[in-house]
Amino acid sequence: MNDKVALKLEKVTKVFGKDRNAVVAVKDADLSVSGGEFVLIMGPSGSGKTTLLTMAGCLLRPTSGTIRVNGTDVSRLPDKELSRIRQSSIGFVFQSFNLLSALTAQENVEVALNMMGRDGEQCRKEAASLLDGLGLEARRHFRPEKLSGGEKQRVSIARALVKGPGIILADEPTANLDSRRGREIVEILKNAARDANKAVVVVSHDRHQCC
Repeated sequence: MNDKVALKLEKVTKVFGKDRNAVVAVKDADLSVSGGEFVLIMGPSGSGKTTLLTMAGCLLRPTSGTIRVNGTDVSRLPDKELSRIRQSSIGFVFQSFNLLSALTAQENVEVALNMMGRDGEQCRKEAASLLDGLGLEARRHFRPEKLSGGEKQRVSIARALVKGPGIILADEPTANLDSRRGREIVEILKNAARDANKAVVVVSHDRHQCC
């Protein structure tokens, strides 16, 4: 494990609305994750797990508290700088996969590099290599509609990893999968932490698939 803290939340609170309509979604949350660590955040629906992950991923600003990504306090950075940090430092894996239906599996992975200003043969090779490593060599040129749920989630993970981020955030990554496929996805994410030295945070309500 890398001793360097990749993601650190201190006393993070998020309140939606004001006065009588105020709803506290997250209150005084602390979290510290280093490279090589796999952290699972459990809780029932509505407990604030996704809100916490969204703030950790620089997609939502906290009402109070501090969020540091690789030592940089991102809590009050301008939107342009937050976008740069998301692109370079954070990979997202979503419950609903969020794949582009008009693109093949490989093109869905390549587009993450395109958004960073990279294209060409090297991008295609990197995308293909990641998909092959996740057991999708024979499915690279299929569009999402032709893929199973587990295959779609592996494409989503490849898309998150291809940028080379130090942090991977996964929001209910097994929710739309059967138990066997769900455990496979969790093992892939654990391997990303152990073998690729990523700081991996997963939120889930299902202990059976994630433990």
